[in-house]
Parts: sequence; structure tokens; C-alpha cells
Amino acid sequence: MPANVLIIEDDDFQYEIYEEALSQYKLTRVKTGSEALALIPEKRPDVLILDHVLSEGELGLDFLPELKELLPFVPIIIVSGALEVHQQIRALQGPRRAHFCLPKPVDVHELQRTVEIALAECGEKELIKQFEALERSHRVDALDLFSRSSDRLARQTRIREIVKNSRERPNISALSRQFNVARRTIIRDLQELIRRGQLEPEVYPEWENPPADEA
Repeated sequence: MPANVLIIEDDDFQYEIYEEALSQYKLTRVKTGSEALALIPEKRPDVLILDHVLSEGELGLDFLPELKELLPFVPIIIVSGALEVHQQIRALQGPRRAHFCLPKPVDVHELQRTVEIALAECGEKELIKQFEALERSHRVDALDLFSRSSDRLARQTRIREIVKNSRERPNISALSRQFNVARRTIIRDLQELIRRGQLEPEVYPEWENPPADEA
């Protein structure tokens, strides 16, 4: 069965290039990030190709965090001619990152190779490789380390949702009780989320220097 490739691209000519270059895959096209978010729960892709400048004034990178939350193990390939170098670097860093960033006009052969690599080596396969690497390290705590890493990312995703849906500052004690972790763990989570740009510093102004009774 051919892999499903979701393409978020508003330019008809660019999509024709994708249709020809990626004809061996099952392609689905939407023209905005909003359409993609609505479609994904019903039709999960194996690879996602994302343009930056989209219809209705939308910008593809603005949707990257939400796309990764819906598709945490699906490789994302950004194809755009409108990104500055610092934007490309930011898109390729952090837990809500894209896997590849290709310039426009896109090289068809490079695009084909990139999709092949994404399907063969990225996504869930990366997670398996990480676990296998821990096993090969012969660390007795390998499984525990892997589990804690996954738990931390899941907790931080939930904290981000809670904070963004609240008009009040984060209640460190309440979050500590909710997730059954130490207060300093919640503070570290908030610090990491702010450093990665997933939360605004204003939600926890003391994030760089928390009070002594919280640190």
C-alpha cells in the first residue's frame, strides 16, 4: 500500500510538481494549516509537506507546534522560498521540530530522496532507534531513562495546554499535585517550555531565577 503524503500548499503549479515527483504515493492536498488540522484526525498521513506562505494569510510555521502535537511521530518536510536562515534553524530545532527544510524552487530529485529517507528512517523508527541505542549502552536504567523522557514530553505538552487555556499564572503547587512530581520538576518544565518558545516568558516571569522556596 502506498504511503500517505499530506501536502499543505496553496500554489497550484507547485502542487503539480508534487503530483509528478511523488506519483508513487497517495497524495492529499489542503491549502491552509487550518484545513490540515481539521483533516488530520480523520486521515493520518505518513509524511507531511508544509509550505510557509499559505492561503488566507496563514503561515505554515505558525502551525508547526499544533501539527506536531497531532502527529508527534510523523516526519514533516518544510518546502519554502520565504524563510530566513534563522527561521529555518528554529523550525529544525526542539521537540516540535520539522525533520527537513528544502528551498524553493524545489529540486525534484532531492524532494524524492527526502521523502524516501523520511519514510525509511524518521518518525516512530527514530523512537525505536533511540531505545535500541540505550539498550546497546548496557545501562541498567535504559528502560527507565526512555520512559522518563517520554513522560516528560507528555507532561510538558499537557502543562502547555493548561497554561495557555488559563488567564492566571501557573500554580506550581497545583501542577505538582496534578502530575505527582516535585515542584522543582514543574519549574524545570516551565523553564524548558519558555526556552523553546512554546510559552511566553510572561506566564512565569521568574523562570530564569525562581524564588529560593521554589527552586
